[in-house]
Amino acid sequence: MRIRLLICFVFTISFYNMKAQETFSANVNLKTEPTDKIDFNESGVSVLFSKKINTKNQLTNTTAYSKLNINYELDPFSSNENLDRFNQFQNKTDYLFQASEKKKLQFSVTPMFSFQQNLNFSDFTLLGSFEVNQQLNSNINVSIGAARSNIFGTPKFIPLLTVNYLLSEKSTISVGFPDSKISYSNNIRNKFSLTNSFNGSFYYLDQKSESNYNASKMSLSQMTSAFEYERNVDSNWFLNFKAGYDFNKNYKLIDSEDNTVYNFDTGNGYIFGIGIKYKQ
Repeated sequence: MRIRLLICFVFTISFYNMKAQETFSANVNLKTEPTDKIDFNESGVSVLFSKKINTKNQLTNTTAYSKLNINYELDPFSSNENLDRFNQFQNKTDYLFQASEKKKLQFSVTPMFSFQQNLNFSDFTLLGSFEVNQQLNSNINVSIGAARSNIFGTPKFIPLLTVNYLLSEKSTISVGFPDSKISYSNNIRNKFSLTNSFNGSFYYLDQKSESNYNASKMSLSQMTSAFEYERNVDSNWFLNFKAGYDFNKNYKLIDSEDNTVYNFDTGNGYIFGIGIKYKQ
């Protein structure tokens, strides 16, 4: 109970602080992914606020909560009803420093709780990253760095690399790892994007018993290719639609040493998502 109150307190601080900032946004998203055996349904809400301290320093804070529901209708593992709901809280803080006219340094720290239903301090994980962004010319900039990330389903250190190219006033392209993106806007209200990203998550399990093969965590990872459309309904409200496909999807139960103890072998699946954003 104390941990839940602490998390609610963090959310409350973020909500009230964002009112005093010049830049903030709030998002609500729904996503579904049916596979041959198992259906994944995820809902999430996030609040972002950003403050430019001076010409060289900027802080951004993003607080997010997501809930994952899993339907085992056609899978023999469906008897394990305790594996159908998972939760995640995270609070990401980014610090951007303008080191020179063409160079920026960015640090991020992300404390996170990933749990099944019962939350405790053992469900805590600390993620983060460091990047250097160099402007090569008026159209090209490059970012390189490293991160402790969960894109492969467990916390790991990974390299970060992105090359951003401004094709025109209406289109941009970003190529790199773990994310790549091509965007085009035909006017101020419409934005179309093709994205490719490596992404994943993990959740600590409430209990370790023979029923779940003495697993301590649930792990998800995939590569997602998608088409996204964002519509600026008015000056502050945006709608987002997403359709794509998950490749090389892995849904596993793993032990404390991150060894696989059960593989659900779900196969790949199509994804569909919708979101609404308020931005100021």
